[in-house]
Amino acid sequence: MTVMGLVLGAHIVRVGMEDSVYISRGQLLKSDAEAVKRIACIARDMNRRIATPAQARETMGLSKIPSKY
Repeated sequence: MTVMGLVLGAHIVRVGMEDSVYISRGQLLKSDAEAVKRIACIARDMNRRIATPAQARETMGLSKIPSKY
């Protein structure tokens, strides 16, 4: 569904292990970073630009400095 969002013109997509635990059929994700890397590669293959973390934070209206946990 995330790829379909990109195809339909979405500018922000969300991925993570809470959405799907598989990277491909029968293969479990090792981390959220693996899911991000995969969708970023797909987006680049579609000639879509990838926002920097700072650009993403600005787009979503978040603080420029991440909070500390």
